[in-house]
Amino acid sequence: MEQRALWSAAVVLGLALAAGCGSAAGPGPSGSSGDKLVVWDWKSGDANVAAYLDRAKADFAKSHPDTEVEFVAQPFDQYYTLLGAAIQAGKGPDVMLFNGGGQIRDRVDALVPLDDYVSQDKHRLAGWDAFTEDGKTYAAPVTLQGHPLYYNKALYEQAGLNPDAPAKTWDAFVRDCGAIAGKTGAKCFGVGNKEGIGIQFFLSAIGPATLTPQECDDWVAGKRDWTSPNVKRVFELWKQVNDDGLNNDGVNSTAMFNDAFAVFQSGKAAHIIGLMSDIGHWKDFGEFLDPADVGVMDAPVVNPAATPSLPYDGGIGYAVAKWTRDPKLAADLVRSLTSSEALEAFYAEAGAIASDTTIDVSAGGPAASTIVAGIKTGKPALHVALSSKTIDLMGRLSQQLLSGSTTVDEVVAQLADSDRAS
Repeated sequence: MEQRALWSAAVVLGLALAAGCGSAAGPGPSGSSGDKLVVWDWKSGDANVAAYLDRAKADFAKSHPDTEVEFVAQPFDQYYTLLGAAIQAGKGPDVMLFNGGGQIRDRVDALVPLDDYVSQDKHRLAGWDAFTEDGKTYAAPVTLQGHPLYYNKALYEQAGLNPDAPAKTWDAFVRDCGAIAGKTGAKCFGVGNKEGIGIQFFLSAIGPATLTPQECDDWVAGKRDWTSPNVKRVFELWKQVNDDGLNNDGVNSTAMFNDAFAVFQSGKAAHIIGLMSDIGHWKDFGEFLDPADVGVMDAPVVNPAATPSLPYDGGIGYAVAKWTRDPKLAADLVRSLTSSEALEAFYAEAGAIASDTTIDVSAGGPAASTIVAGIKTGKPALHVALSSKTIDLMGRLSQQLLSGSTTVDEVVAQLADSDRAS
Protein backbone atom coordinates (compact mmCIF):
# COMPACT_ATOMS: atom_id res chain seq x y z
CA MET A 1 0.00 0.00 0.00
CA GLU A 2 2.83 2.39 0.92
CA GLN A 3 4.69 1.48 -2.27
CA ARG A 4 1.57 2.25 -4.34
CA ALA A 5 1.18 5.63 -2.61
CA LEU A 6 4.81 6.52 -3.32
CA TRP A 7 4.44 5.43 -6.94
CA SER A 8 1.28 7.51 -7.32
CA ALA A 9 2.98 10.57 -5.85
CA ALA A 10 5.90 10.11 -8.20
CA VAL A 11 3.59 9.85 -11.20
CA VAL A 12 1.66 12.96 -10.17
CA LEU A 13 4.89 14.88 -9.66
CA GLY A 14 6.22 13.70 -13.01
CA LEU A 15 3.10 14.91 -14.76
CA ALA A 16 3.24 18.22 -12.92
CA LEU A 17 6.88 18.76 -13.82
CA ALA A 18 6.22 17.80 -17.40
CA ALA A 19 3.42 20.33 -17.47
CA GLY A 20 5.77 23.06 -16.41
CA CYS A 21 9.35 22.83 -15.19
CA GLY A 22 11.52 25.83 -14.56
CA SER A 23 13.39 26.46 -17.76
CA ALA A 24 14.91 29.91 -17.71
CA ALA A 25 17.74 29.80 -20.22
CA GLY A 26 21.00 31.58 -19.73
CA PRO A 27 20.22 35.30 -19.90
CA GLY A 28 21.42 37.52 -22.68
CA PRO A 29 22.70 41.07 -22.18
CA SER A 30 19.31 42.29 -20.95
CA GLY A 31 18.52 39.12 -19.01
CA SER A 32 15.54 38.46 -21.27
CA SER A 33 16.67 36.91 -24.53
CA GLY A 34 14.94 33.64 -25.38
CA ASP A 35 14.13 32.90 -21.73
CA LYS A 36 11.14 31.09 -20.25
CA LEU A 37 9.73 31.30 -16.75
CA VAL A 38 7.27 28.79 -15.36
CA VAL A 39 4.89 29.70 -12.55
CA TRP A 40 3.00 27.25 -10.35
CA ASP A 41 -0.09 28.38 -8.51
CA TRP A 42 -3.68 27.35 -7.84
CA LYS A 43 -5.24 30.59 -9.08
CA SER A 44 -4.40 30.98 -12.77
CA GLY A 45 -7.13 28.58 -13.87
CA ASP A 46 -9.84 30.84 -12.41
CA ALA A 47 -11.64 33.10 -14.86
CA ASN A 48 -11.83 35.93 -12.35
CA VAL A 49 -8.05 36.33 -12.24
CA ALA A 50 -7.59 36.48 -16.03
CA ALA A 51 -7.48 40.28 -16.12
CA TYR A 52 -4.99 40.32 -13.23
CA LEU A 53 -2.63 37.94 -15.02
CA ASP A 54 -2.99 39.76 -18.34
CA ARG A 55 -1.93 43.03 -16.72
CA ALA A 56 0.94 41.39 -14.85
CA LYS A 57 2.23 39.73 -18.02
CA ALA A 58 1.91 42.99 -19.97
CA ASP A 59 3.90 44.82 -17.30
CA PHE A 60 6.62 42.15 -17.36
CA ALA A 61 6.78 42.19 -21.17
CA LYS A 62 7.69 45.88 -21.16
CA SER A 63 11.18 45.09 -19.87
CA HIS A 64 11.44 41.44 -20.95
CA PRO A 65 9.70 41.17 -24.32
CA ASP A 66 11.47 37.96 -25.34
CA THR A 67 10.77 36.01 -22.15
CA GLU A 68 7.93 33.52 -22.29
CA VAL A 69 5.84 33.14 -19.12
CA GLU A 70 3.88 29.95 -18.56
CA PHE A 71 1.36 29.62 -15.72
CA VAL A 72 0.56 26.09 -14.57
CA ALA A 73 -2.48 25.86 -12.31
CA GLN A 74 -2.22 22.98 -9.84
CA PRO A 75 -5.14 21.63 -7.77
CA PHE A 76 -5.05 23.31 -4.39
CA ASP A 77 -5.74 20.12 -2.43
CA GLN A 78 -2.52 18.63 -3.88
CA TYR A 79 -0.53 21.83 -4.27
CA TYR A 80 1.80 21.63 -1.29
CA THR A 81 2.33 17.92 -1.77
CA LEU A 82 3.42 18.52 -5.36
CA LEU A 83 5.52 21.48 -4.33
CA GLY A 84 7.18 19.49 -1.56
CA ALA A 85 8.06 16.73 -4.00
CA ALA A 86 9.48 19.28 -6.46
CA ILE A 87 11.56 20.81 -3.68
CA GLN A 88 12.87 17.39 -2.72
CA ALA A 89 13.78 16.74 -6.37
CA GLY A 90 15.46 20.14 -6.63
CA LYS A 91 13.62 21.11 -9.79
CA GLY A 92 10.28 22.57 -10.73
CA PRO A 93 8.83 26.02 -11.40
CA ASP A 94 10.82 29.22 -11.33
CA VAL A 95 8.12 31.13 -9.47
CA MET A 96 5.56 29.68 -7.09
CA LEU A 97 2.55 30.88 -5.13
CA PHE A 98 2.35 30.50 -1.35
CA ASN A 99 -0.06 31.17 1.45
CA GLY A 100 1.47 33.40 4.08
CA GLY A 101 2.61 31.90 7.38
CA GLY A 102 3.69 28.35 8.07
CA GLN A 103 3.33 27.06 4.51
CA ILE A 104 6.10 29.30 3.22
CA ARG A 105 8.17 29.48 6.41
CA ASP A 106 8.50 25.69 6.41
CA ARG A 107 10.04 25.84 2.91
CA VAL A 108 12.33 28.89 2.89
CA ASP A 109 15.42 26.73 2.37
CA ALA A 110 14.22 26.17 -1.21
CA LEU A 111 13.57 29.86 -1.92
CA VAL A 112 15.56 32.94 -2.91
CA PRO A 113 15.50 35.86 -0.44
CA LEU A 114 13.89 38.72 -2.34
CA ASP A 115 14.95 41.71 -0.23
CA ASP A 116 17.52 42.95 -2.77
CA TYR A 117 14.93 42.77 -5.56
CA VAL A 118 11.75 44.17 -3.99
CA SER A 119 13.02 46.82 -1.57
CA GLN A 120 11.45 49.63 -3.60
CA ASP A 121 8.02 47.99 -3.22
CA LYS A 122 8.11 47.71 0.57
CA HIS A 123 6.47 51.10 1.16
CA ARG A 124 3.64 50.42 -1.32
CA LEU A 125 2.54 46.95 -0.28
CA ALA A 126 1.27 45.62 3.05
CA GLY A 127 1.45 42.08 4.42
CA TRP A 128 5.19 41.41 4.12
CA ASP A 129 5.57 39.87 7.58
CA ALA A 130 3.63 36.74 6.61
CA PHE A 131 6.33 35.95 4.05
CA THR A 132 9.33 36.74 6.23
CA GLU A 133 11.54 34.38 8.19
CA ASP A 134 14.62 35.28 10.24
CA GLY A 135 14.54 38.82 8.90
CA LYS A 136 14.49 37.81 5.24
CA THR A 137 11.63 38.21 2.78
CA TYR A 138 10.80 35.19 0.61
CA ALA A 139 7.67 36.29 -1.27
CA ALA A 140 5.90 39.47 -2.32
CA PRO A 141 2.29 39.77 -1.08
CA VAL A 142 -0.47 39.84 -3.68
CA THR A 143 -3.46 39.94 -1.38
CA LEU A 144 -4.18 40.57 2.26
CA GLN A 145 -6.01 37.80 4.06
CA GLY A 146 -7.79 38.09 7.33
CA HIS A 147 -10.85 37.08 9.27
CA PRO A 148 -13.51 39.78 9.62
CA LEU A 149 -16.64 39.03 11.62
CA TYR A 150 -19.43 39.53 9.08
CA TYR A 151 -23.06 39.97 10.08
CA ASN A 152 -26.41 40.12 8.29
CA LYS A 153 -27.95 43.53 8.89
CA ALA A 154 -31.34 42.41 7.58
CA LEU A 155 -31.59 39.76 10.32
CA TYR A 156 -30.70 42.40 12.91
CA GLU A 157 -33.54 44.58 11.68
CA GLN A 158 -35.99 41.67 11.72
CA ALA A 159 -35.01 40.99 15.34
CA GLY A 160 -35.59 44.61 16.33
CA LEU A 161 -31.88 45.33 16.78
CA ASN A 162 -29.95 48.32 15.46
CA PRO A 163 -28.01 46.99 12.47
CA ASP A 164 -25.57 49.88 12.67
CA ALA A 165 -24.71 49.28 16.33
CA PRO A 166 -23.75 45.62 16.86
CA ALA A 167 -22.85 44.49 20.36
CA LYS A 168 -19.50 45.56 21.78
CA THR A 169 -19.25 42.93 24.55
CA TRP A 170 -19.54 39.15 24.46
CA ASP A 171 -22.48 38.98 26.87
CA ALA A 172 -24.45 41.55 24.86
CA PHE A 173 -23.56 39.72 21.67
CA VAL A 174 -24.94 36.43 23.01
CA ARG A 175 -28.15 38.22 24.08
CA ASP A 176 -28.51 39.66 20.57
CA CYS A 177 -28.01 36.21 19.11
CA GLY A 178 -30.85 34.98 21.31
CA ALA A 179 -33.11 37.76 20.03
CA ILE A 180 -32.22 36.96 16.42
CA ALA A 181 -32.88 33.24 16.93
CA GLY A 182 -36.22 33.97 18.60
CA LYS A 183 -37.46 36.32 15.87
CA THR A 184 -35.90 34.81 12.73
CA GLY A 185 -34.87 31.24 13.56
CA ALA A 186 -31.31 32.00 12.38
CA LYS A 187 -28.35 30.62 14.28
CA CYS A 188 -25.75 32.97 15.71
CA PHE A 189 -22.76 31.56 13.78
CA GLY A 190 -22.23 29.75 10.51
CA VAL A 191 -19.26 27.44 11.13
CA GLY A 192 -17.51 24.67 9.22
CA ASN A 193 -14.88 22.49 10.90
CA LYS A 194 -14.91 19.35 8.78
CA GLU A 195 -11.36 20.17 7.65
CA GLY A 196 -10.39 21.56 11.07
CA ILE A 197 -10.35 25.08 9.64
CA GLY A 198 -13.11 26.60 11.75
CA ILE A 199 -10.89 26.78 14.82
CA GLN A 200 -8.28 28.79 12.89
CA PHE A 201 -10.86 31.42 12.02
CA PHE A 202 -12.24 31.45 15.57
CA LEU A 203 -8.82 31.79 17.21
CA SER A 204 -7.78 34.69 14.99
CA ALA A 205 -11.11 36.54 15.15
CA ILE A 206 -12.02 36.04 18.82
CA GLY A 207 -8.48 35.83 20.20
CA PRO A 208 -7.78 39.60 20.05
CA ALA A 209 -11.02 40.19 22.01
CA THR A 210 -9.89 37.71 24.68
CA LEU A 211 -6.09 38.04 24.98
CA THR A 212 -4.47 41.25 26.18
CA PRO A 213 -2.61 43.32 23.55
CA GLN A 214 0.70 42.21 25.10
CA GLU A 215 -0.34 38.56 24.90
CA CYS A 216 -1.24 39.02 21.24
CA ASP A 217 2.11 40.64 20.48
CA ASP A 218 3.97 37.92 22.39
CA TRP A 219 1.99 35.23 20.57
CA VAL A 220 2.98 36.56 17.15
CA ALA A 221 6.59 36.99 18.30
CA GLY A 222 6.75 33.31 19.22
CA LYS A 223 6.51 33.75 23.00
CA ARG A 224 3.21 31.89 23.39
CA ASP A 225 1.92 31.02 26.86
CA TRP A 226 -0.49 28.16 26.31
CA THR A 227 -1.20 28.04 30.06
CA SER A 228 -2.60 31.57 30.10
CA PRO A 229 -6.23 31.70 31.29
CA ASN A 230 -7.01 33.94 28.33
CA VAL A 231 -5.65 31.43 25.82
CA LYS A 232 -7.65 28.68 27.50
CA ARG A 233 -10.71 30.94 27.41
CA VAL A 234 -10.62 31.05 23.60
CA PHE A 235 -10.84 27.27 23.43
CA GLU A 236 -13.49 27.21 26.15
CA LEU A 237 -15.58 29.62 24.09
CA TRP A 238 -15.07 27.48 21.00
CA LYS A 239 -16.70 24.59 22.83
CA GLN A 240 -19.27 26.67 24.73
CA VAL A 241 -20.65 28.34 21.61
CA ASN A 242 -21.28 24.97 20.05
CA ASP A 243 -22.62 23.36 23.24
CA ASP A 244 -25.08 26.25 23.66
CA GLY A 245 -26.49 25.74 20.17
CA LEU A 246 -25.23 29.03 18.76
CA ASN A 247 -23.66 27.30 15.73
CA ASN A 248 -25.34 25.61 12.80
CA ASP A 249 -25.87 21.90 13.36
CA GLY A 250 -23.10 19.41 12.59
CA VAL A 251 -20.10 21.74 12.63
CA ASN A 252 -17.60 18.86 12.45
CA SER A 253 -19.34 17.47 9.35
CA THR A 254 -19.78 20.88 7.68
CA ALA A 255 -17.10 21.94 5.22
CA MET A 256 -15.91 25.51 5.61
CA PHE A 257 -15.55 25.76 1.83
CA ASN A 258 -18.31 26.32 0.88
CA ASP A 259 -21.03 24.81 3.05
CA ALA A 260 -20.51 27.06 6.07
CA PHE A 261 -20.51 30.15 3.89
CA ALA A 262 -23.75 28.96 2.29
CA VAL A 263 -25.35 28.90 5.75
CA PHE A 264 -24.60 32.60 6.16
CA GLN A 265 -25.44 33.56 2.59
CA SER A 266 -28.84 31.88 2.83
CA GLY A 267 -29.76 33.82 5.97
CA LYS A 268 -29.64 30.75 8.24
CA ALA A 269 -26.91 32.30 10.40
CA ALA A 270 -26.56 35.92 11.45
CA HIS A 271 -22.75 35.95 11.69
CA ILE A 272 -19.77 34.26 10.14
CA ILE A 273 -16.03 34.63 10.57
CA GLY A 274 -15.10 34.85 6.92
CA LEU A 275 -12.20 35.92 4.78
CA MET A 276 -11.08 39.22 3.24
CA SER A 277 -10.05 37.79 -0.12
CA ASP A 278 -10.35 34.80 -2.45
CA ILE A 279 -13.54 33.13 -1.18
CA GLY A 280 -16.08 33.50 1.63
CA HIS A 281 -15.58 37.25 1.55
CA TRP A 282 -17.51 40.49 1.10
CA LYS A 283 -17.90 40.20 -2.67
CA ASP A 284 -19.08 36.59 -2.49
CA PHE A 285 -21.63 37.45 0.18
CA GLY A 286 -22.83 40.46 -1.81
CA GLU A 287 -23.87 38.18 -4.64
CA PHE A 288 -26.42 36.43 -2.41
CA LEU A 289 -27.32 39.17 0.06
CA ASP A 290 -27.94 42.84 -0.60
CA PRO A 291 -24.40 44.32 -0.36
CA ALA A 292 -25.81 47.00 1.97
CA ASP A 293 -26.86 44.22 4.38
CA VAL A 294 -23.36 42.73 4.63
CA GLY A 295 -21.87 44.27 7.76
CA VAL A 296 -18.43 43.95 9.33
CA MET A 297 -18.17 44.30 13.12
CA ASP A 298 -15.42 44.24 15.72
CA ALA A 299 -15.21 41.02 17.67
CA PRO A 300 -17.24 41.45 20.88
CA VAL A 301 -14.99 41.98 23.89
CA VAL A 302 -14.61 38.91 26.08
CA ASN A 303 -11.87 40.32 28.33
CA PRO A 304 -12.13 44.01 29.32
CA ALA A 305 -8.34 44.20 29.07
CA ALA A 306 -8.42 43.15 25.41
CA THR A 307 -8.39 45.46 22.39
CA PRO A 308 -10.09 43.85 19.38
CA SER A 309 -8.56 44.53 15.98
CA LEU A 310 -8.92 43.23 12.45
CA PRO A 311 -6.78 40.07 12.21
CA TYR A 312 -4.94 40.03 8.90
CA ASP A 313 -1.65 39.14 7.21
CA GLY A 314 -0.29 38.80 3.75
CA GLY A 315 -2.67 36.35 2.08
CA ILE A 316 -0.96 34.88 -0.97
CA GLY A 317 2.35 35.85 -2.47
CA TYR A 318 4.77 34.79 -5.17
CA ALA A 319 8.23 33.43 -4.36
CA VAL A 320 11.28 32.50 -6.43
CA ALA A 321 12.75 28.99 -6.41
CA LYS A 322 16.38 28.61 -5.45
CA TRP A 323 17.01 26.46 -8.53
CA THR A 324 15.92 29.11 -11.06
CA ARG A 325 18.77 30.02 -13.39
CA ASP A 326 18.18 33.77 -13.27
CA PRO A 327 16.82 34.95 -9.89
CA LYS A 328 16.65 38.58 -10.99
CA LEU A 329 14.54 37.71 -14.01
CA ALA A 330 12.17 35.66 -11.86
CA ALA A 331 12.05 38.43 -9.26
CA ASP A 332 11.12 40.91 -11.99
CA LEU A 333 8.13 38.71 -12.78
CA VAL A 334 7.18 38.70 -9.08
CA ARG A 335 7.31 42.51 -9.11
CA SER A 336 5.00 42.59 -12.13
CA LEU A 337 2.62 40.22 -10.37
CA THR A 338 2.42 42.78 -7.55
CA SER A 339 2.23 45.91 -9.71
CA SER A 340 -0.51 48.38 -8.89
CA GLU A 341 -2.23 47.90 -12.24
CA ALA A 342 -2.35 44.12 -11.85
CA LEU A 343 -3.53 44.26 -8.24
CA GLU A 344 -6.27 46.73 -9.11
CA ALA A 345 -7.64 44.18 -11.59
CA PHE A 346 -7.44 41.45 -8.94
CA TYR A 347 -9.57 43.57 -6.62
CA ALA A 348 -12.08 44.57 -9.31
CA GLU A 349 -12.61 41.11 -10.78
CA ALA A 350 -12.04 38.74 -7.86
CA GLY A 351 -12.92 40.93 -4.90
CA ALA A 352 -9.50 40.52 -3.33
CA ILE A 353 -8.28 43.00 -0.74
CA ALA A 354 -5.01 43.67 -2.49
CA SER A 355 -1.70 44.22 -0.75
CA ASP A 356 -1.60 47.66 -2.37
CA THR A 357 -3.84 49.54 0.04
CA THR A 358 -3.84 52.69 -2.11
CA ILE A 359 -6.43 51.04 -4.36
CA ASP A 360 -9.84 52.70 -4.06
CA VAL A 361 -12.37 50.12 -2.82
CA SER A 362 -15.29 52.49 -2.21
CA ALA A 363 -17.23 51.02 -5.14
CA GLY A 364 -17.12 47.62 -3.43
CA GLY A 365 -19.65 48.65 -0.81
CA PRO A 366 -19.58 49.30 2.94
CA ALA A 367 -18.08 45.94 3.94
CA ALA A 368 -14.98 46.36 1.77
CA SER A 369 -14.52 49.95 2.95
CA THR A 370 -14.82 48.89 6.61
CA ILE A 371 -12.24 46.14 6.11
CA VAL A 372 -9.70 48.41 4.42
CA ALA A 373 -10.19 51.05 7.14
CA GLY A 374 -9.47 48.36 9.74
CA ILE A 375 -6.11 47.55 8.18
CA LYS A 376 -4.61 50.71 9.68
CA THR A 377 -4.99 49.34 13.21
CA GLY A 378 -5.11 45.63 12.36
CA LYS A 379 -2.68 43.06 13.71
CA PRO A 380 -1.43 39.69 12.48
CA ALA A 381 -3.83 36.76 12.68
CA LEU A 382 -2.93 34.53 15.62
CA HIS A 383 -3.18 31.20 13.81
CA VAL A 384 -0.81 32.34 11.06
CA ALA A 385 2.01 32.54 13.63
CA LEU A 386 1.76 28.79 14.23
CA SER A 387 3.64 26.14 12.27
CA SER A 388 1.71 24.06 9.75
CA LYS A 389 2.25 21.02 12.01
CA THR A 390 0.65 22.75 14.99
CA ILE A 391 -2.17 24.08 12.79
CA ASP A 392 -2.97 20.54 11.64
CA LEU A 393 -2.96 19.26 15.22
CA MET A 394 -5.17 22.13 16.37
CA GLY A 395 -7.73 21.22 13.71
CA ARG A 396 -7.94 17.62 14.89
CA LEU A 397 -8.12 18.59 18.55
CA SER A 398 -10.80 21.19 17.86
CA GLN A 399 -13.00 18.46 16.39
CA GLN A 400 -12.44 16.30 19.45
CA LEU A 401 -13.27 19.24 21.70
CA LEU A 402 -16.62 19.76 20.01
CA SER A 403 -17.39 16.04 20.12
CA GLY A 404 -16.59 15.90 23.84
CA SER A 405 -13.78 13.37 23.53
CA THR A 406 -11.12 15.68 25.00
CA THR A 407 -10.86 18.65 27.35
CA VAL A 408 -9.58 22.18 26.99
CA ASP A 409 -6.68 21.43 29.36
CA GLU A 410 -5.65 18.44 27.26
CA VAL A 411 -5.93 20.47 24.05
CA VAL A 412 -3.73 23.36 25.17
CA ALA A 413 -1.18 20.95 26.66
CA GLN A 414 -0.80 19.07 23.37
CA LEU A 415 -0.64 22.30 21.36
CA ALA A 416 2.03 23.66 23.70
CA ASP A 417 4.15 20.55 23.15
CA SER A 418 3.72 20.77 19.39
CA ASP A 419 4.51 24.48 19.36
CA ARG A 420 7.71 23.98 21.33
CA ALA A 421 8.80 21.20 18.99
CA SER A 422 8.15 23.23 15.81
